[in-house]
Amino acid sequence: MTKFFRYMFAAVATLSLASCIENDVPYPVVKLDILSLAAEGLRSEPVIDATAHTIDLELEETTDIRNVHITEVVMSEGAKADVSFPGYFDLRHPLYVTLSMYQEYEWTIAAEQNIERYFRVDGQIGESIIDPISHIATAYVPMDTDLSNISIEAIKLGPKDITSYTPDPMSLVSFEDTVRHVTITYHGDIEEMWTLCVIPTDVEVEFSAVDAWAKRIWLYAEGRSGADLGFKYRVAGSDEWLSVNDLTIDGGSFSACITDLEPLTTYEVVAFSGENFTEVVTVTTEDTFTLINGGMEDWSVIGGIVYPYAEGSEPFWGTGNDGAAMASTTLTEPTSDVRPGSVGSRAASLQSKKAALMGIGKFAAGNLFLGEFGGLVGLDGLVNFGRPSTARPVALHGWVKYNCGAIDELGRVPAARPDLEKGQNDEGQIMIAVGNWTAEEYGGSHECPVVVNTKDESTYFNKSGKNVIGVGEMILTESTDGWMEFTLPLDYRSTSEVPTHMIIICTGSRFGDYFTGSTHSLMLVDDLELVY
Repeated sequence: MTKFFRYMFAAVATLSLASCIENDVPYPVVKLDILSLAAEGLRSEPVIDATAHTIDLELEETTDIRNVHITEVVMSEGAKADVSFPGYFDLRHPLYVTLSMYQEYEWTIAAEQNIERYFRVDGQIGESIIDPISHIATAYVPMDTDLSNISIEAIKLGPKDITSYTPDPMSLVSFEDTVRHVTITYHGDIEEMWTLCVIPTDVEVEFSAVDAWAKRIWLYAEGRSGADLGFKYRVAGSDEWLSVNDLTIDGGSFSACITDLEPLTTYEVVAFSGENFTEVVTVTTEDTFTLINGGMEDWSVIGGIVYPYAEGSEPFWGTGNDGAAMASTTLTEPTSDVRPGSVGSRAASLQSKKAALMGIGKFAAGNLFLGEFGGLVGLDGLVNFGRPSTARPVALHGWVKYNCGAIDELGRVPAARPDLEKGQNDEGQIMIAVGNWTAEEYGGSHECPVVVNTKDESTYFNKSGKNVIGVGEMILTESTDGWMEFTLPLDYRSTSEVPTHMIIICTGSRFGDYFTGSTHSLMLVDDLELVY
């Protein structure tokens, strides 16, 4: 009996002691992401921003935004969502999703739906004004137009193929002292009453925008539909007006691009509609921006590290050599294998390798970029991308020679490429982008604003990001037959936005940030230049 009480006392004491011990071991910090999303009725791939925790969906105009079918959502391993997927969701307002494990992360899924709408009448001036909120469509016509006999040429106010109109808009001809109404119906139960307005104006032709680049001027104007529309231009002070060819005409709206101009030169432009001309608009073209060491002739070795610029000169291009030097390895260096016809004696050699640091082997892609190496965080690298430039080139021209190896290093698999596996062809990449990135938003400096941390996928460069104004990308999925000349065009979202920085990236292993690629991939680049 005594032994029994002794055991009981020991057990109670142990329990009492345990109850006094606080569990102060912190939970690990695990970042939770939505890695991919699939849905029906999308117009393009979802845009996932792992930094802002947002997913933007662009819907087809025929998709019912009130009932969007999200078919699959892939999240970080172990993450739980407070919203059940798959399912149908009303995306007229953002959908908020909280991911949780040790911590909670709130994500926002938002949808945008652009419905093409137009209202065109015979002889109208410029483009109609469509107000989808108030449901008003307005066309402007010359002052001498007979408002009792208006001919509607084309009208579309709802989603294509599924919208019905009451009454038939083509039956409406009289807009004298009144507006007309039509009711549209789509998706079975959505009904909207639209107001159609035809308003006389004494404006026969006017510019809507004139955007001057280095060697070209973009022209946008509004005139009378069906009239002789066009532009003329001349060097300021010249007597001869030159005609502009290759117009794009949409009703009364017309546009064109004048090419092969001289930088830093003042030009005069006019738009005309029939016998009517705008006032003369004067603009000055921009200066061109030349890539420093685009011929890859200047190199130096400082502290045993190879750099793509002459010793004592200002750095412009960067490489991963600083990080690779920790493992006594060089990824990017000069080569005497230059492109055919080159007046120089050197090109850049970008070799992907597996380097051993502190006994740990890690794959590194041969690379060359505008910017600088930012340092190491453990075994991961910081890369600072970008150089100041307000230039708007239309293309990047150069030469590339690529040996495409089979993937033999599979560090991580990108969410966008779950199909990647060993034995598949590696992918080389050449990309150029111009945009208005800021150091405050992207963590870098004024010189190199965009910081990428190879350990944090949310920092990886997004060519569809909101700060990208123009971008061009070339992916190489097989070896080239020797040197290949290329001209890589940029796709601009706007001709009026002026960038602050330029980014160029060349790499023999496109997925090097994920430590994935081939140790046999080798890219040579030579004579890179901007085309205006």
